[in-house]
This record gives sequence, structure tokens and C-alpha cells, in this order.
Amino acid sequence: MTEHKQNENEILESSAEQTPAIAELNPSEKTVSDTKDSAVADPHANREADKYDNPIPSREYIVELLEKEQKPLRIKQIATLLEIDDDERFEALSRRLKAMVRDGQILRNRRGAFGLIQKMDLIKGKVIGHPGGFGFVKPEEGSEGSDLFLSDREMHKVFHGDIVIASVIGVDRKGRREGVIVEVIEHANQTLLGRLHFESDLAWVQPNNNKIAQDVFIPQDGLMGAAEGQIVKVEVIHQPSKRSSAIGKVIEVVGDYLAPGMEIDAAIHTHDIPTEWTEAVLEQIAAIADEVTDADIQGRKDLRSLPLVTIDGEDSKDFDDAVFAKRRKKGWRLLVAIADVSHYVKPGTPLDEAAYQRGNSVYFPQKVIPMLPEKLSNGLCSLNPQVDRLCMVCDMSIDDEGKLERTQFYDAVMNSKARLTYNQVHEMLTDDRSEHRETFKNVLPNVEDLNDLYQLLKTARAERGALDFDTVETRIVFDEQRKIKEIVPVVRNEAHKLIEECMLMANVATARYLKWHKAPILYRVHEKPSEERLKNLRTFLGDFGLSLGGGDEPDARDYATVIKAVEGQPHEHLVSMVMLRSMNQAVYQPDNLGHFGLNYDYYAHFTSPIRRYPDLLIHRAIRFVWTKQPIEQFEYSESKMQALGEHCSSTERRADEATREAVTFLKCEFLSHRLGEEYDAVVAAATNFGLFVELEPLYVEGLVHITELGEDYFHYDASRHCLKGERTGKVYRIGDRLRVQVAQVNLDDRKIDLRLLSSEKDPLEVAEIATDANAEPQTLATDDDAAPKKKKRRNTRKKGGYRGRNKKSEAPSESNQS
Repeated sequence: MTEHKQNENEILESSAEQTPAIAELNPSEKTVSDTKDSAVADPHANREADKYDNPIPSREYIVELLEKEQKPLRIKQIATLLEIDDDERFEALSRRLKAMVRDGQILRNRRGAFGLIQKMDLIKGKVIGHPGGFGFVKPEEGSEGSDLFLSDREMHKVFHGDIVIASVIGVDRKGRREGVIVEVIEHANQTLLGRLHFESDLAWVQPNNNKIAQDVFIPQDGLMGAAEGQIVKVEVIHQPSKRSSAIGKVIEVVGDYLAPGMEIDAAIHTHDIPTEWTEAVLEQIAAIADEVTDADIQGRKDLRSLPLVTIDGEDSKDFDDAVFAKRRKKGWRLLVAIADVSHYVKPGTPLDEAAYQRGNSVYFPQKVIPMLPEKLSNGLCSLNPQVDRLCMVCDMSIDDEGKLERTQFYDAVMNSKARLTYNQVHEMLTDDRSEHRETFKNVLPNVEDLNDLYQLLKTARAERGALDFDTVETRIVFDEQRKIKEIVPVVRNEAHKLIEECMLMANVATARYLKWHKAPILYRVHEKPSEERLKNLRTFLGDFGLSLGGGDEPDARDYATVIKAVEGQPHEHLVSMVMLRSMNQAVYQPDNLGHFGLNYDYYAHFTSPIRRYPDLLIHRAIRFVWTKQPIEQFEYSESKMQALGEHCSSTERRADEATREAVTFLKCEFLSHRLGEEYDAVVAAATNFGLFVELEPLYVEGLVHITELGEDYFHYDASRHCLKGERTGKVYRIGDRLRVQVAQVNLDDRKIDLRLLSSEKDPLEVAEIATDANAEPQTLATDDDAAPKKKKRRNTRKKGGYRGRNKKSEAPSESNQS
């Protein structure tokens, strides 16, 4: 993928160099040096000579020159230093400088001089919008310093995702660096999806992406017949700037915003999730045989007689892992067979490029956007029962204490003997009279052996101190119109945990194997909590008479000790949630830092190459190790792996955000028919602008705004995760029980407002919460850039509440943080 980008940059440069030269300078202007001592040989001269008939110095050398001179230079000064004295090469130089400005390598100041961005106290980075209207510039990799805060005024010049040059203008009252936009290098949004609105003779589209706070205005001749309230796709004709708002034209009428499935289509468009396969991919897929052939089996170990089984959810359609366990005289043998995606998806092919772009499968309610075409994901690479399938096997020896002793990897052909569900396996293991024991009697001994091994691994997990937060996952049940009928909790039984432990063991074995062979791979890294988060957590725990061990370097065992200490206590849920939120998000990267939540020194993802690109890369690394070639010849260097890790972490976050947005819209629509209804609720989070609470019978979250809490000034204490009244001393925190009423639902912004009716305090009352005499809690009612602001919309729009949260828990398990 890197080579492709380099070629693209060269094409862009070539294109830029065919544009008119920038303004000529006064020929009489003095140069930096009266001599040509500064001009030395360009180390990339041969490359330039191969590309151009009349070459000029390379981009790298021009950057080197500007670094050496240590100040911005006019074009004639640069030309003199580079010994360019003919018109043709001077014109080529001006085109090259213009292309370098366009690509953000250098900057041209108001006097027309060219300089290095980092030497001008400027920051190049990506704009990150916030639903409150403000935003940040995230400096590009390698740049020093924290994110740069942008006021809502500055954010009206740009869109979320734009690449910009920004200048630091000072520090705001919170100690954050604050900046202004100097120049937009790259516009991220050529098209946008949103809802169309009218007022008098004005039309505008409110972007579906809540990180874009400004509207896109649509001229009357650009409406394409779209009607009020419809979801439309807009081409941005004029990007937002200091002087004007964004202007666009409708290029597609997607449909009514309440149409079934529209929330998913909107999320897909908003996050640019690929859904179509190119002709090249379809041709490649068509050339693959529909079933496993004799040629495919050659050289593979034959496991078709082994009673391997798959254990998945009731609604699962793709089965990428099968398991088998057998007790030995000393210890256990565990086989985890994974669909051999790497046999079908070769590096550099159209299919590989498509899988890379998607990064992972995306699971919406009742709809999946697969990483691979269905012929593979639900067919050849799905370990369906009673059919031959190619697989890569992780064959492990485990001792009687549940510790991994040896691992062997090999190619195999298998034939799954049963497609089991979690509920079926749970019944088979807990009810001797279950009919499933008879139905699946041919694989029952394997299932029982798997369970015995799981009991051993579960004990080892507890001794290791791996975390397992008791969070509730939910499932949406739809009616015939695809509207929410109810939201029900997903029960995670012992069969779920059995498969999870098998997958964890295979992932650890894989990471250790490839670490031993010094292969550059993507580890699944879950870093320890930051120093600041640990400090806040310890302050919070101290209020309950609890302490976190481990000093400056606590591990998962220290966390687990605290969780064990509060089991069955009134504040168990509160403590668990705060501890969970103190942890980082897991990412993919080649630098192994271990997995904090699972308490593993080495951890990687091997078990789901159907739906995760990092797993496919792991399979390729294993296959390369088999060749016994020097590891330096592996096609993925550490630097390539770094870029791949960032990309895959990004597509994972993209999938999470897209599914969260779709589910949040569905929940808002569900609540929009229940205005005025009252519910019991539990505080899920305290913020500086109010309380996010979960309506207990519905599993839907909304906001009780700070103004609903009573006639008092409330202060937010971040370390104690609570709001405290200045006059009354009343405290609201996670776990508090409230009685609320659905006051308002804003479908455009996907926000739910709740009215507080009453509160029920648990045994730990206000007076028992210690207050740090040196702390300066924030006063909330006037915290302009912390609370989510209303977007500046036209006055005909409904004024909505604050966004109902639907954030998945980040518990460290095989399905999320792991």
C-alpha cells in the first residue's frame, strides 16, 4: 500500500508541475549568499535525472537546504543557491515548490518566502471535530506537543478530518494550547451525507457526522428535487473558509430519514465504509473453485477424521474457528483450527487490497459489511459442518497447571463434525437429560474434554489476575417494520467463556511463536493506564477505604484484588465502572508492550482472519517462518507494520463509531414515541454538564442536564467521578438510582433529554465523600467549551437535548479489548 501512495504523490507532483509558475520575483533582489558555497551535490540527483529530461534538485534536497539556511527564502534566493540560472529550470523549480506547499512539506508565507513548517512555530495536523462545536488539531506523527485547541469560530473555517497548518496563539484557561488555522492543506470531505432542511428560500444540509458542526448551504438549482427532511448526499462545491460557509449540491437522494435501515446507510456513508466490490475483485473471486480441490489438499495434514467442532452464536453465519481437546497422561492437547484465509487472499491482489481497505467486518443490527466476499466469508473460509475446509492449526501442549508448554503450527484439511451453539453446549454440560447430548453424541466426548480443559484454564486465568468485568451486552429485537420491539441483555454463559479461553490460548501461543522467530508482526497491545488516570483512580478508591497495589506499576492482579474486595457491596458496580474507564483502548502495533487487561507479556490476534486484517497478516507471518528464509526478506518490514497497525486500529474505531451511531439513532427513535413516560434509571457517567443515565428496563441512555439537578452550583470532580452541589453538598455519582421522565428526543442530533423527578441515594452519602482541600473543582454552569453546545442552526429547527450515549464497554475480553 505504501508504494501505491508514493506513486500517487509522484503523479500529483507531475500534475502540479504542469500548472502556471507562481509569481516572478524582482530580478534585482539580493540572494542569501554572494557565492555558491551552499550548493552541494543532491544525493537524489540520479533519480531526478531518470524521471526528467531537464532535472532540478529533489524535494528532499530542497528541504535540506531550507533547514541549513534556517530562515524562509524567496524563490530567487533558492534558485541561486541551487545554481538554477535558466528560465526552463526556474519554471520547473517554481512548480516543484508549489507542489511541496500543496503537500504540506513546506509553507509559503505572506511575503512569498518558502520555509519549513516546524521552523515557523506552526503545526501541521488533522482537525478533530467535537459535537460541541469546538475541535482540535492533532499534530502529525513525529511532531512534538499536545493537541491544539480550536474554538468554534476557528472550526467554522474547516471540516472534521481536514489536514491543516495551524499557529499557536497561546494557552486557554484550562492550560491547553490554543491555535488558529493558517492554511488548509487537504480537504477531507468532498462529499457529505446529511438531512435536508428548508427555511423561506434557503436550503441547507445538516451533516450526519456530529463532528461537523456547520451546515452545507444548497442553492435552489442544486436540490435535485429533494424534499424537506430527506437524507441526501452532497458534493461540497465550496469548502468552508474564514469568509464563507460551505456550499454544495445534492448528487443523490438517499431516502427518508425514518425509512427502515436508513440509520445504517447513513452510518456507512458518513464513515466511508466500503460496501462494493471492484470488478477486479469479482473476477478474482470467480476464478476460485466453489469447493476445496484435490490440489488444495496436497501437502496438508489430514484432520478430517478428528471430531473438531465449531461453537458460535445462534445467528452466526461465518465460522472461522474449530476446536478439539484431548487429555494426555500429563496435561492436555488443544487444537484450534482457523480457516486458512491466507491460502485464498494473496498479498498484492485486488482481493487483498479490498480486505486492507475494509480492515475488518462491520456488524450492524441485522446487517454485516464483510471484510471478504461472501464466497469466502460464508463459504470456503467458513468451517461449515460436514464439508472439507482448509485450515491453519495451532496445536498446543498444555500442562496440568494450565500453562502453555509447546506449540506447533501447520496447514491442514478438516471436516467439522458439528455446528454447535453456545446455548446447546451450555445445556449439554449442565443438564444430563438434555436432548442435545443425544443429538450430538458423536462429539460429546470432545465437548466434555473441552469443558474440563476450560476449568483448568479458568483457574489459571484467575491466578494470573486477568480482568473480567461483569458488563452487560444487549441485543435489539425488531418488529416487522424493522423498528425496535425490545432491547434484551445477552447472557454470556460458560460456553462463551470456554471458547474465549481456547482463543486466548491460541493467540498467546501465536505471539510467543512469532516473537521467538523475530518476525515483524502486529501485536494486540493494551497499555497500562496512564499516570494521571492511576492518580485519579487511587483518589477515587480512597473514598471507599480501598487502595490499589503495585505502586507506580500496578498490573491486572492489583486491579483484580480491588474488584474482589467489593464483590457484593453496594458500590461494586460503581467501583468496577470507574476501574474499567481508567484503562486504555487496545490497539495494533509492531512494538510489543504486552496486554494489561489479560495480563499477558505477548498477545496477538490469530483466530479471525475472515473478519480482521491483522489476523490475516499474522497467518502470512507464520507461513513465512515455515519457509526458513531470512526474516529480513519478509515482505512486511517493521515500518510497514507500523503503518498497517495504525490503519487497522483506525478501521476498528471506524466500525465502532459507525455501529454506535446506527444503534443510537434506533434507540432515539424508540424513545421518541415515549415522551412523558417515567422510568427508573441508574447513573452511568457523571460529566461537567450533567449525568448520563441508563433507563433500566430499556437499556437506553440519555442525559439529565446539570440544570435539572436543582437550584445549586454543581462542581465536577473528575477524580471522584461525581457532581457536588456547592450550597447543599448533594452528590451525584455513578450507580446512583434516579427517577426520570423522557423530556425531549432530537433525532437529527441523536440526543435524548431526561427530566429528573427524584433521586435515591445509596449508603455512601455525601458527607462520607472526602474533599481535597487543595483541589479546585470545576464550576459547571459556565463551562462553555466543555459542555456539548447546541449547534448554531436556523431557528425553525427543533432544539434537542444532549446526545444519548451508547458506548460499548471496553472490558478486556476476546471480543473487545483483547
